[in-house]
Amino acid sequence: MLALCEMFVIASAANDRQVKAICDEVERQVDEAGGPKPIRIEGLNDLQWVLMDYGDVVVHVFQQEQREFYDLDRLWADVPRVDWAAA
Repeated sequence: MLALCEMFVIASAANDRQVKAICDEVERQVDEAGGPKPIRIEGLNDLQWVLMDYGDVVVHVFQQEQREFYDLDRLWADVPRVDWAAA
């Protein structure tokens, strides 16, 4: 198995504004927690699927239709899930 990162976070939103708001909040929360700046962020131009690469953690923020189309949940179905509230 090739380990690309420690964790994937997959989130979805109903529209462009919500995708942007989620991305902004992720950046704010990581910064406030003393985490790293993202290595790269892709997808901010069209806000359909934004990938935020923090090295060990990769955050995917989708519009719902794109999330269903790419179905990363199915691709990574065999990977253990982390209870977000407990983490």
